[in-house]
Amino acid sequence: MNVSSSFARPLRRRRTVLTVVAMLATAVANLSTPASAQAQEKVVFATNWKAQAAHGGFYQALVDGTYKRYGLDVDIREGGPQVNNRPLLPAGRLDFLMTGNLLHTFDNVRNKVPTIVVAAMFQKDPQVLIAHPGQYQSWDDLKKAPAMLIGRDSQFSWWQWMKTDGFRDEQLKPYNFNSAPFLADKRMVQQGYATAEPISIEKVTGTPPKVFLLADHGWSTYSTTIETRPDLIKAKPEMVRKFVEASILGWVNYLYGDRAAADAMIRKLNPETTQEELDRGVAKLKELGIVDSGDAQARGIGAIDPAKVKDFHDKMVKSGLFKAGEVDLSKVYTTEFVNKAVGVELSRKLSGKTR
Repeated sequence: MNVSSSFARPLRRRRTVLTVVAMLATAVANLSTPASAQAQEKVVFATNWKAQAAHGGFYQALVDGTYKRYGLDVDIREGGPQVNNRPLLPAGRLDFLMTGNLLHTFDNVRNKVPTIVVAAMFQKDPQVLIAHPGQYQSWDDLKKAPAMLIGRDSQFSWWQWMKTDGFRDEQLKPYNFNSAPFLADKRMVQQGYATAEPISIEKVTGTPPKVFLLADHGWSTYSTTIETRPDLIKAKPEMVRKFVEASILGWVNYLYGDRAAADAMIRKLNPETTQEELDRGVAKLKELGIVDSGDAQARGIGAIDPAKVKDFHDKMVKSGLFKAGEVDLSKVYTTEFVNKAVGVELSRKLSGKTR
């Protein structure tokens, strides 16, 4: 019998047991350590304009620690009149981009630009038409307006859709994001964003203008979508999931919770905005059901319905903006990270609503 080996075997067993115990202890410690105490994964997210109420949920998730609790170190980069963040996403300099509506992604897919929508934070596009009180009572009445102030980009997007419903190019007047011509002519109609122009116009006139939300009259696109790249989904699906879910919770808390810190950050980043404008902007988001309505009430904010995407696509084909078959809808969006009822119970609790 080899005496030395008879002693070595128990020693090796003891060492093996101690190693396993140490590994288990480390695993338990990691499970019990909050994500905020672990290494944070860097994420770069860009918006399409200056900080405002319509971006509030993202800033909320940043300042209240939601992104951090999900293990993400998020850098939010503002857009603006001199900033074009769109090319930076396919170029790999951004991880996520906040876009306006589905037309942008349709165009990317048509041109083989590698982007895809992973969440639709706004169930309705906040685009509106604004009229003076008492002038036009219905959507059809607007077709009689002698002049409509419409921006150049809008003339080549939703105006083309409106023409299929009876509006005429003869009504078009250029809109340069100045409401002075509208204020000077009671018969004039102008475009706007639900959380912006109607509020500034009321501030000048002292009377709320008549507002027509395009989404309530058939403009069925999602808005404030989150885009990423297909290669990022393939390489880092967990990171994408965490960002989407944390952003959803950010929007729930911004709409229904304490948003003071988020508003303070927005005002700091965009000194032109006031707390009154932010308060009224959030009120409009709620009043018009921009964020938390329709599918979002059961499936969670950010919900995507394939039938709704197809409906909007078909309208754009009818409007002549796209040709049938040139946009592969399977490459426009994915529902992998939404429709899971994230934040629904929290929304009900904070808002006091039962749905």
